[in-house]
Amino acid sequence: MNGTAGAQAAHPPEGEVAALTRWQWVGGLLLRGYLVAQRAARALVRGVHTRWRRSLQLRVVTSTLVISALVTAVLGFFLMQQVRTGLLDAKESAALSDHHAGLTYALNVMQDSDQSDRDRQLDQITDDLGARSGATGLYEVVILPTVGGLTGRASGDVSEASVPVQLREQVQNSTDLERQYYRYTEIVRGHSREPGLAVGAQLSSAFELYYLFPLDHEQEMLDLVQQTLFLVASALIILLAAIAYVVTRQVVIPVRQAASSAERLSSGDLSERMRVRGEDDLARLAVSFNDMAGSLQEKIHELEELSKVQRQFVSDVSHELRTPLTTIRMAGDLLYDDRDDLDPTMRRSVELLQSQLERFEELLADLLEISRHDAGAATLAVESVDIRDAVMRAVGDAEQIAERRGIKVVLRLPAEPCVAEFDVRRINRILRNLVVNAIEHSEGKDVIVTAAGDRDAVAVAVRDFGVGLKEGEEHLCFDRFWRADPARARTTGGTGLGLSIAREDALLHGGWLQAWGMPAKGAQFRLSLPRKAGAELRGSPLPLAPPEMAIGRVRPAYPAAATVERAPGWSAALGEDA
Repeated sequence: MNGTAGAQAAHPPEGEVAALTRWQWVGGLLLRGYLVAQRAARALVRGVHTRWRRSLQLRVVTSTLVISALVTAVLGFFLMQQVRTGLLDAKESAALSDHHAGLTYALNVMQDSDQSDRDRQLDQITDDLGARSGATGLYEVVILPTVGGLTGRASGDVSEASVPVQLREQVQNSTDLERQYYRYTEIVRGHSREPGLAVGAQLSSAFELYYLFPLDHEQEMLDLVQQTLFLVASALIILLAAIAYVVTRQVVIPVRQAASSAERLSSGDLSERMRVRGEDDLARLAVSFNDMAGSLQEKIHELEELSKVQRQFVSDVSHELRTPLTTIRMAGDLLYDDRDDLDPTMRRSVELLQSQLERFEELLADLLEISRHDAGAATLAVESVDIRDAVMRAVGDAEQIAERRGIKVVLRLPAEPCVAEFDVRRINRILRNLVVNAIEHSEGKDVIVTAAGDRDAVAVAVRDFGVGLKEGEEHLCFDRFWRADPARARTTGGTGLGLSIAREDALLHGGWLQAWGMPAKGAQFRLSLPRKAGAELRGSPLPLAPPEMAIGRVRPAYPAAATVERAPGWSAALGEDA
């Protein structure tokens, strides 16, 4: 028995399971609907917010609508209060006058009639005063007893409950028989109620006389005034919004045209001009813009001509210097080969001559390369190469410099090949320049070269721990002939064009060459290239800032890299971080 109950508890009936499934389905459907509605509402809010930020015309028209609506609402409120007060004041004055006339008549009737027949007097007063109100029912008459045991009177079908209790207390406590009191109330006729004004006074020591004035006519007038005011205010608000739209359109359209002309001018269309209409401020703006565009076009044309002359001059001078340099180079090589037969002073002079000739050749080569880039004549000889080979070749070229400075170059290369399409000569020149610069500025500390790749790109980062770069110098370092510290001694004798040429080579590949640095924290240069030649580069496999700067460590903690083979001739100055 117990086992059967336990089984039923563990497995509910099929009907309950079906109902539970249906409720789960309905709940899931409602949840999905709620999420869809929430996303739609967020998209709508974002769209409205974006439209609000971008459209001056929308902000002006909306502001005009809101301000005009507030102003008309305030003015309409005060106007309705004035109309209501005027109608009620006029109604109170007329009501008091009618009640006073009726009260005077009732007092005369009670004084002239026999006091023994009180019921007949009250009926006569009620009928006569009720007849005075006319067929339109200007007011209703109610006579109520002050003391118990007496019966009151009321004209028509009005109920005695229409007289408010507070008004009766005022009348009963009054010491002046002819003193009138009034209060707004609801006139009760069977099951219906309507707003009204009750006016009362003492008729005698035993009775009170009340007039009940319906306010339906005044209410109709107030409703009519309110509807008319609402229609007029709505039309006024719409009219003001239309006026604001037209006025702002006259201003916004020329401004938009000026913005479009400025965008086309900044994109390189120097012939762009604004259309001048009229002689107003916007016309003067268009004239000023056109004058500025014309002056800018002339200046840019002059600069282009000057740049062409400069590039031609550099190219011509570089080519012309090659012939005498070749002759000097041949004579210098002869002297350098026979330097052992010379005295020490002459030998030192020959060695200095040889080093300066090498630097002069590098400078000429860099100037020719810059001229090619400026003239747009630089071309790529693209081939598929493993970026690891390019890194190892560049580090091998810097072997002697690193050994002379006592610096170890640590390689962080991926275990898998990172093949990309690039110009081997230009990429080797970039990497060699980065490694040599890192050794030059490392202040005797290690240099770390990291390579990585993903599906779309490959990257190489060269990190040193030397003097670093100040704020803003990460962009200046790619300018031609720029040096971070001109007073600082150099041992490698660079031309000042290496990084500039390297950046031009990277851009020629559709890649990036970027720098990061902090004073006394070192610097890192990152080269990023797309795997496919001509593809758009959207990201880099390596971060621009070193990982240790993000987590606060002094030295980087890179993941373990695969062991790489050393290039031939590597010395102990070059190492691998195991």
